[in-house]
Order: sequence, then structure tokens, then C-alpha cells
Amino acid sequence: MDRTGGSGGGSDRTQPEESKPLLGEMSAPEGNKMGAAPCRRALLHCNGMRYKLLQEGDIQVCVIRHPRTFLSKILTSKFLRRWEPHHLTLADNSVASATPTGYMENSISYSAIEDVQLLSWENAPKYCLQLTIPGGTVLLQAANSYLRDQWFHSLQWKKKIYKYKKVLSNPSRWEVVLKEIRTLVDMALTSPLQDDSIHQAPLEIVSKLLSENNNLTTQDHESIIVAIAPLLENNHPPPDLCEFFCKHCRERPRSMVVIEVFTPVVQRILKHNMDFGKCPRLRLFTQEYILALNELNAGMEVVKKFIHSMHGPTGQCPHPRVLPNLVAVCLAAIYSCYEEFINSRDNSPSLKEIRNGCQQQCDRKPNLPLRLLHTSPDLVSQEATLTESRLKPVIVTSNEIHVEVERNNTANQKMTANVGNDSEPNLIDCLMVSPTCSTMSIELSAQADRILGCYVEILKMLSDYDDWRPALASLLQPIPFPKEALAHEKFTKELKYVIQRFAEDPRQEVHSCLLSVRAGKDGWFQLYSPGGVACDDDGELFASMVRVCNNVHILMGSCYKTKKFLLSLAENKLGPCMLLALRGNQTMVEILCLMLEYNIIDNNDTQLQIISTLESTDVGKRMYEQLCDRQRELKELQRKGGPTRLTLPSKSTDADLARLLSSGSFGNLENLSLAFTNVTSACAEHLIKLPSLKQLNLWSTQFGDAGLRLLSEHLTMLQVLNLCETPVTDAGLLALSSMKSLCSLNMNSTKLSADTYEDLKAKLPNLKEVDVRYTEAW
Repeated sequence: MDRTGGSGGGSDRTQPEESKPLLGEMSAPEGNKMGAAPCRRALLHCNGMRYKLLQEGDIQVCVIRHPRTFLSKILTSKFLRRWEPHHLTLADNSVASATPTGYMENSISYSAIEDVQLLSWENAPKYCLQLTIPGGTVLLQAANSYLRDQWFHSLQWKKKIYKYKKVLSNPSRWEVVLKEIRTLVDMALTSPLQDDSIHQAPLEIVSKLLSENNNLTTQDHESIIVAIAPLLENNHPPPDLCEFFCKHCRERPRSMVVIEVFTPVVQRILKHNMDFGKCPRLRLFTQEYILALNELNAGMEVVKKFIHSMHGPTGQCPHPRVLPNLVAVCLAAIYSCYEEFINSRDNSPSLKEIRNGCQQQCDRKPNLPLRLLHTSPDLVSQEATLTESRLKPVIVTSNEIHVEVERNNTANQKMTANVGNDSEPNLIDCLMVSPTCSTMSIELSAQADRILGCYVEILKMLSDYDDWRPALASLLQPIPFPKEALAHEKFTKELKYVIQRFAEDPRQEVHSCLLSVRAGKDGWFQLYSPGGVACDDDGELFASMVRVCNNVHILMGSCYKTKKFLLSLAENKLGPCMLLALRGNQTMVEILCLMLEYNIIDNNDTQLQIISTLESTDVGKRMYEQLCDRQRELKELQRKGGPTRLTLPSKSTDADLARLLSSGSFGNLENLSLAFTNVTSACAEHLIKLPSLKQLNLWSTQFGDAGLRLLSEHLTMLQVLNLCETPVTDAGLLALSSMKSLCSLNMNSTKLSADTYEDLKAKLPNLKEVDVRYTEAW
């Protein structure tokens, strides 16, 4: 049982953070002053003991039938009392026993209980309370005084709630109803019972009352909201009450109630809600509240101040649920803007299907792959004639991209192969069009346009907070928007600010989220790359997304200088890259040089075209000359000759290794020991140039995950690798699964986990000697 001591008499409760006014500088609603006292009444609290609301329990029962005039005499006659043990349940309508026999053969309705009292005079039974019923008295005897008081307050609460449900179920005059609601709220606030249902029960009663009476005036709305406001400071409103609040936000967005009462309620929802999926009306209420703020005189400035109040004044938001909840509200609101347009189009996939990157079977059209094609004017005019009446709410211009079913055999075979390989069609590929095609033109209604603008601005605000940016990038990495939004020029143009903020952030966990969330799925990087549906700047954002990796010198582990990334660019974006390089973009020039350096391009004509592109600009010519110098040094390094075994002195650095390897030929080097040196992952750039290397000893160095990832891409013939006492983790060790020639691997005293060890054993068939001592896998 919960038992907490009360505070001293007359002490005032400190105003919680959720109940503070939003911001004093906010524009006042029409006819009201923000500086006025809040419309919420102060919370009332009783002093003394606190009790948990009883639902059931064991207690002694005695029922005495008597005329009321002889009550005092019967109570003093001990020989007339017979006690029975019962396990009583306090239901919503009555008190019943688990063993309906004897005194409790029939349940006692709360409506039949005339009074509940504690017996405290001299000759009264100990720890006893009495229920006065017609024609007699029910005595309940507890084991101690605390249990007696707990039963007393619980019975009183159940009896009063039952009465209020009856009274408010058939309202006659709203003045009386409002008075009863205020009394009910005061009763909940002053009750010594501590239980979630103490505040939820009055809210549910009011919620049911409002749902059954739709003819209330605006003044009645606001009076009821003000009356129940104190209960909302520590409780979520029930679903029906959320509907009522949403209606008020839509109809009276400038009402003082929105700022004074709804603000702490929404703040509490954003800080403490764990799953909008279980309570979607809370999300809808939050969405309507933010739109109501946007309708105030200051508009988005008010919303901005609200977002800032949710984050807090410090550099780190103390509430981890605020950002995910705000993002969930934004995503739902943005989808609602396109919902009418989506529903108006034939065979349009659902949001779940879009997120899964595939089309579900439709009754009206065959389950064939969809492709966005630019249609001829005749087809456009025919389609416009057929759908004119259906698409009245959504204006679509004549250059709309139509969804057409591709029925050729090649597409069918490709689809069959994809199904067999359990792969998924690419969302971005579905939106990609040729340069001669126009983008989808979508004109939303004025209301949908305002909603879209408001919530895209909120996403921009969220991206401005440094502590929120990593989590925001992770939440948006799967591109959780409908394809209609991605094809809408206004949306992608506004969202470009958020992607730019991700690209400018030097933290790898942020800008790495610009890539796809998993293999086979495109990400923001592809969407805003030249040729992507969102690219409207000739690749400037694309270049900055690549440039960030170079500027912070993330050589290892980033997407920038890995073969996989360069291969993807060569296959899909080579033309745009060459165009940007031709215009003097230094990042694209460097990418073309890397493609030549890593032998990404096999076709000789394409190689010559890249070289011609590089030599057409001063920056390209300079970088190509540097590449040629590096290639000459590489040929000298890899020329046959030199030692087959080499051990670097202890305390050597990356610079020492680079200087040594540049001093002659090491084409025959098969065994290299860097044990107990100070080399780091940066030396991997030189190690991958050794063509004959088969054994590498990195014992007790600072070689980490980034270096391992680079080695795994280039030194696929490595047979022996010693990583003992290095700072490598699962993130780097998993990359070793591509080194199929490994037969000896030492991971002693690393951060290897048991799961990663099992994965490596399954993927490295030639692995015979493994040392995992002093690891989790040991």
C-alpha cells in the first residue's frame, strides 16, 4: 500500500513546468491580454495521509437490522454482533462479496448507501466504519486504522463518482451542470486518494457528457474547459475529450483557452507520451493545437517560441520524448495534406505500401510495376476529360506525370526476378524521370497548403537544434513521406533546408543518415543528387553533401572514399558528376580523380572522357597532375623487389610509415609488423597499396574501425591479421566478413561481442585460428 506524508498546512504548490505560460511575448488573442491571470483555478490539496484507491480487499462484515431510533443501544450491545470475513470488491455500481453468502448474499448498491462514517466514540468497535442503509447498518472492521481510513475514503469516492455519473448523464440546465463539474473537479483535487483513476474518472465523465451533447455554445465550451483544466496538468485527456479540444482549436483558434489551458496539456503530451499509435487522438489534438498557434497574429513566431519552450533554454533538451513526438505529429500532418490527392488517383498505393517500397495487388489494375512517364498531349487531354469531375478538389495541370502500367516482357521478368530475390522496387526510381519530362505539378487547397507550410517550418526549426539533429536525421533517414510529397516541388524545395543542415553537420552520425537506410533503398543523397526528382540547383546540394566528408577528413568509414560509394556514383551519376566538374566544382573533380585512382571505370573511352573533363579546368588539371604523380609513386612502391618481411620500430607514427614506404619498392612485402607502434587508422591509406601483403600485425596500436573497413575493401587476399589490444569494435570487425582468405585472426582484448564472433565464423570459411580471449565471446 502506498502511504506518503502530507505537506504542512497552508503551503502553496510550486507551479509545474508544464503549467507555465507559453511565453509572455506571444501575441494576445483578440479581446484578451496575455498578461492577465491564467483562467485555471489553483489546485487544492488536502494535508495528512495519502491512500491508494481500493478496488478489493479482505474485511470483517456485520449487518445490523434496527429502527434508527435504537441505533445507539444496538451499537453498545456486543452480544448482538456477529462478524463474517468477506473479500469485498468495490465495483462501479455496488459493493459485492467474492463469496455471496451470509450478510453479503446480495450486493449493496451505492445508491442505497445513505452515509459512510467512521466510528470513533468510546464504546465503538475498534477500526470500524459504518454504512447506513435503509432499515439497518453495515459495519466494516479493518485490521488497523490505516486500512480503515483507506476503506472509508475509497467507499466515499466510489459513492460520489456513482452519483455524479447519474447526475451528469441527464443534464437539464447547463448552469447547474457547470457547477456540478466544478464540484467534481474540486473533489478529485482534494481527495486524499492517490491513483490515476482519481483524476481520470472525472475527465471520462465530462468527456461522455460532451460527446452526448453537441448543442453547446462557445461560452459553454470554454467554461467546461476552464473547469477541468486543473485535472489536465498531470493527466492525458481521454479520446472523446481530445475530439472536443480539436473542435475548439479549429473553431476558436484565437481563444484565450488555447494558450492558457491547452499549452500545458500539449506540453505534457509531448514530454510523456510513449506511443501515438495507441492514442492517435492525442496526436491529432497536438496537431490542431499547433495549427491554432499558427493562426495567431504572430503566426510562425508563436510556433517557434512554443518549440523553443519544449526544447528548453539549455543546449540539451531534458525530455527525450519531445523530438520523436514532434516528428510524429509533423509526419502525420504532412501526409494529411496529400491524402485527398492520393485518394483521388487511381491505383495509388497506401502510405504503408509506399514506405515498404512496393505495390500491393489492386482489384482495378493488375499487379505490374509502375513507372512515371510523360504522356503525349492527346493522352493528357483524354485523361483530363475522364477525371475532371473526380479531381475537382485537387487541381492538376496538363503537364502532370501520369502513372502508366508497363506491360513488356522485360519488365515482367524483372519483377519476377525481384520477387524471387525478395528485393523491393525503389521509391526514388519510381519518381525518376528523364530530363525532358516535367515534374508532377500538384496544387493543394489553401488549407492544405497552410498546414504543409506550418509543419515543414517546424521540421526546419527542429534541424536548427544541435542536440536534436542526430536523432532527427535518423528519424528522417527512411524518407517517411508519401511519394506525392517527394514529387511536389514546393515540398522538396522547403525540405531542402533540413537536408542542407544535415549535410553541414560535421558529425558522422548526422550526415551519414543522408544515405539509404539499407541496401537497395535510396536515401536523401540520391533524391537531391543531379537527376533526382528533388534536385533544382544543378547539384550544389549534392556537392555539399559529398564535400562535408572531405572537409572533416573522415577518410575511413565515411561514404566518400569507399569503392562501393564510387561505384554507385559511376553507375548512376557519372554524367552529372562530369558536368559539375566541367563547371569547376572541386568536389566533383576530386571524385573523378578517385574513380581513376581506384580503377572504378573499366571502359577506356569513358576514362579518356573523364581525363578530358579534368583537363578542361585549372583545378581539374592540377588535381589530375597530382593523381599522375601518385600513380607513378604507386608503381614504384608496387614494383617487384624489396623485403618480404618488415617490422616498424616501436613508437613509430603514421608519418614514419608513409616516409618508409615512399623510400623504395615494396612489391614483394608479404609480412608487415606494426606491433606496439603509434599508428592509427590513417595508415590504412598506405597499407592498401601493398599488393603482396598477406600477414599484418597491429598488436597494441591505435588502429580502429575506420581503418578495418578500408582494409576489408582492398586487402581481400590478407591471410593473417593480429588485432590484439586494439580499440576495434563490432562496427569494424563486421567488415572483415568480406576478407574470405583470412585463416588466422587475433581479436584478443578487443570489444568483440558474441554475436559478431558467430557472424564472422559463419562468413569466413577458411578461418582456422582464432583468439578471442578477454572478450565477450570468450
